[in-house]
Amino acid sequence: MTAPHLGVLLGINLIFGFNLIASKYGMGQLPPLFFTALRFALVAAVLWPLLRLPRPQLGLILQVALAVGVLHFGLMYLGLALADDVSTVAIALQMVVPFTTLLSIVMLGERVGWRRTLGMALAFGGVMLIAFDPRVMGYLGALVLVLLGGLAMAFGTILMKRLSGVKPLELQAWIGVVGAPALLLVSLVVERGQLEAARSAAPLVWLAVAFSALGASVIAHGALYWLIQRYEVSLISPLMLLSTVFSVVFGVWLMGDVLTPAILLGGVATLAGVAVIAVRSGGRVKRDPLDTLAPSRRLD
Repeated sequence: MTAPHLGVLLGINLIFGFNLIASKYGMGQLPPLFFTALRFALVAAVLWPLLRLPRPQLGLILQVALAVGVLHFGLMYLGLALADDVSTVAIALQMVVPFTTLLSIVMLGERVGWRRTLGMALAFGGVMLIAFDPRVMGYLGALVLVLLGGLAMAFGTILMKRLSGVKPLELQAWIGVVGAPALLLVSLVVERGQLEAARSAAPLVWLAVAFSALGASVIAHGALYWLIQRYEVSLISPLMLLSTVFSVVFGVWLMGDVLTPAILLGGVATLAGVAVIAVRSGGRVKRDPLDTLAPSRRLD
């Protein structure tokens, strides 16, 4: 990989890593589901020109959008809002990779060798170690929501493998179009004070919404898919783990996260397991960008 492309990849990781911090800050003043709905509304508005109606696959696209845009982001952002630490959420989000591998075995009949089995064991063991840390036990429900959101993302990724001829940013547009009204409806049912919170929100909160939508969903994803068209998945996917490292660093630096020995050890084990799965899943074959969503876990 050339030095300029490495710079682009580093920038992508920085954006994804900071996105959790920005979202956590924004949800400190806006209800989490309402925040997520606003994010997707902005994504839909920006990517609207890319939207088209692929009638034969519309049903499958809607399923993907519901699994990813509504279930994954809804549960994940609820968990992020309830969690005391951003770092543990960032690590737990990596469980999308082993979850996707497990679902590929169940739903697609794929066979997994001993290396990926070891990777899954490491990842699950790392998250279990984090979950039993006394500090994390205080917000264990939030961690469970994040993991359920990861499972929803894994299911959506399996569905994506059945899509053909749908460009990644076009799919992002559909996720925005479906996710925004659905999440807004759920927000109106289960949350309160959205308008009051919006009126009193500081300017930085709206910058957080814009960063999450434009920075993560549009710019970072667009750059990532541009790189995927030029390099093997097995090269890019492990390097995307830097985003979690950046999230942890930003969490400690800006949010006051406390990294206990159990969280550190569990995080290392989880990321090591994910790296093994990503490398073994990537192979040396150029793939359609949609097929890379599983190892790289990038729909943040």
